[in-house]
Amino acid sequence: MPASGCFAIEYQEALDLRRLGALVIKSVSPQSRAGNPTPRVAETHAGMLNSIGIPSQGLDHYRREILAAYTCFETPVVVSISAETTNEFAAACAEVSLPEVAVIEANISCPNLEADGMAFAMSPDTTFRAVSAIRAATRHPLWVKLTPNASNIAAVAQAAELAGADAIVMGNTVLGMAIDARTRKPKLGNVMGGLSGPAIKPIALRLVHQCFRAVRIPVIGCGGISSAEDAVEFMLAGATAVQVGTASFIDPGVMEKIIAGLDDYCRDMGLQSIAEVTGQVELDPYLSDRWLRFAQQSG
Repeated sequence: MPASGCFAIEYQEALDLRRLGALVIKSVSPQSRAGNPTPRVAETHAGMLNSIGIPSQGLDHYRREILAAYTCFETPVVVSISAETTNEFAAACAEVSLPEVAVIEANISCPNLEADGMAFAMSPDTTFRAVSAIRAATRHPLWVKLTPNASNIAAVAQAAELAGADAIVMGNTVLGMAIDARTRKPKLGNVMGGLSGPAIKPIALRLVHQCFRAVRIPVIGCGGISSAEDAVEFMLAGATAVQVGTASFIDPGVMEKIIAGLDDYCRDMGLQSIAEVTGQVELDPYLSDRWLRFAQQSG
């Protein structure tokens, strides 16, 4: 499926949207906002930086003008919500808990005004409070999108599970920065932004595996996936499904190519379903237990 913010309805011109596992729409916030200052995107080695700032025209516009375009397909629609306070999150998720919406993805990797701008998912405590409020506001399946910038991702994932999340989306971009050597100015108008693409794949893969070891709910992997082999790696690490982001900017049809590649992989490996590989990375038992204890201690 696409990652939120990396997909638009125009992609139907490049691939068959009915073949995707879900249509994840760009995050919407309850309040209208213009987004971050330009420039908002900067190319980097093996990836890109973005500082979009989730521009939004509010939920009324979203329901009237955006959502309807995605619900005419047979593919389940996932609505991604971003908010600045716990109460805003809960109210927004209740408002989009519509029959035509299959899943709500709560993007708690966004800034939390109640914690001086620190993302909700940076700590287990704020994660638990935010997810608990959202869970109480909707009966829809709830995915919780975490940030790779948290110090103890296993504890954060466990807090989301305890508060009622049905799945973890791991994760979002890694905070980074780029400077123009000639002008001596940051390449992004907001100075810092999120690094995505193949450059963060090893980090994302590690985070997915840590979450898989820490929770019992499904983990959806995201971060640098651009081929079927990448998707298989994430599933071996513990992902039940994957989201594709930056690669779609390079090749709008890449998700369908990845799906075809997974079919080929299943035939080559004699698998009935790609689901058979989830969590099946082979680890030395001694090293696995030792690594797990280290991960739990260090985050």
